[in-house]
Amino acid sequence: MRPVAVVGIGKTPFGAFAGRDLRSLAVEAGEKCLENGHARPSQVEVFFLGNFAGPSFMGQNHLAPYISTALGIQGVPASRVEAACASSGSAFFHAWAEVAAGVYDLALVVGVEKMTSQPTPRVTEILASAGDCAGEIKAGSTFASLFAMIARRHMHQYGTRKEHLSAVAVKNHANGALNPDAHMRKPITLEQALAGKPIADPLNLYDCSLVSDGAAAVLLAPGERAAEFSEKPVRVLGIAQASDYLALDQKEDITTFPAVRRAAEKAYGMAGVGPQDIQLAELHDCFTIAEVIATEDLGFVPRGEGGPFAFEGHTSRGGRIPVNTSGGLKSKGHPVGATGVAQICDLVLQMRCEAGERQVPRHSLGLAQNLGGSGATCVVTILGTV
Repeated sequence: MRPVAVVGIGKTPFGAFAGRDLRSLAVEAGEKCLENGHARPSQVEVFFLGNFAGPSFMGQNHLAPYISTALGIQGVPASRVEAACASSGSAFFHAWAEVAAGVYDLALVVGVEKMTSQPTPRVTEILASAGDCAGEIKAGSTFASLFAMIARRHMHQYGTRKEHLSAVAVKNHANGALNPDAHMRKPITLEQALAGKPIADPLNLYDCSLVSDGAAAVLLAPGERAAEFSEKPVRVLGIAQASDYLALDQKEDITTFPAVRRAAEKAYGMAGVGPQDIQLAELHDCFTIAEVIATEDLGFVPRGEGGPFAFEGHTSRGGRIPVNTSGGLKSKGHPVGATGVAQICDLVLQMRCEAGERQVPRHSLGLAQNLGGSGATCVVTILGTV
C-alpha cells in the first residue's frame, strides 16, 4: 500500500439553513475543497459521498452522481456510503483504500446531510432507523434513550457523575464559540450544563448533539504526488473501520464499544504509534457520554476514568490531549453524513496551523474517531504532518 495524503479540505458552516438544499451544501464544500487542493474537477478519478439519510430527509436517492455531476465531475465511479453517523468516515476509509492500492490517484470525498427539512419528531424517527428496528426501536427507544442507558450504566459501574458529563459540554461549547463555522457558538457554565432541560435521564439538552445541516469534503492523493496539490499535505498514517452489534442487549458490556477498540488497535498498528503519542483528537461526542467512553476505548485513559479526566481539564485546549477543538458534534453541529469528513478537516486545520484562536501548540499527530449508531460502526483515522 502506498502512502496517501490529504491535499485539500473544504467545509460549509454547520447550522440550520432554511434556504439551502442538500446538493447546494455538498457542492459548496466540494468546490472549496478542490480550490484548496489546487485541483480541477476533471482531475478527480473517483468520488465517494458519505450520507446517512438523504432519501428520508430530502426525498432524493441516487445521490452520488447527483452530487458529483453538479461538481463537474463526470464519467468516474461515484458511490454513496451509508454507515449511520459514520457514513463519511467510512467513505473516507474506502477512498483511502482505493488511492493506497494504486487503483486511482485523486479521490474526492464529500459528506453531507440536510436534517432541518423535517420536524424534530420526524428527525428522531429517521435517526432511530440506524438502530435495531425490529427490537429496541420497535419498543420505543431513541438514540437519546439508548445513550442515557449507557451513561447510567457507566455511572453505576465506575462512579461517573453528572458533573463529568457536563464538563464535556462546557469544554466543547468553549471551543465551538471560537469556531466561525460552528452551529452553536455559545459558551456555557457548568451550572448551566447541569441545569439543562431533561431529555433522557441522566442526559439533558446540553448532553446532546445538534440537529444540523452542513457538508465537508477532502481530497486525497498518493504521497508522491501530494506536493502537486498542496504545500501542507497531511499524511494518513493509519486508518481502520470495524463493526459490532446494533442492539445494546447483544453487547456484553454497554460501557465500552468493541468496534472503537478494534479500529483503534488496527489504526495504531498501521501508524506505528500508541495512544500516548496522540497530540489532539476529534472524537464522536453525539452525546457527552460518548466522548467519555471514546477516551477510554482509544486508550487515552483506563476504563472508567474518562469522566474525571474530562472534569479535571485534561481534554481542554491546554490539557494533556486536546479533544474536539472544533467544538465537537455538541457545539460545531452534527449533520450526520458530514461529521466524519468534518473531523478530518478540523484536524488538518490544526496540523496546518490554520485553526485560528483554537490552535493548539502540539499538532503533528492527530486522531479522528467517527462512530455509527450506538457503536455498530467505527472508523479511526490517524493523521500526521508529512
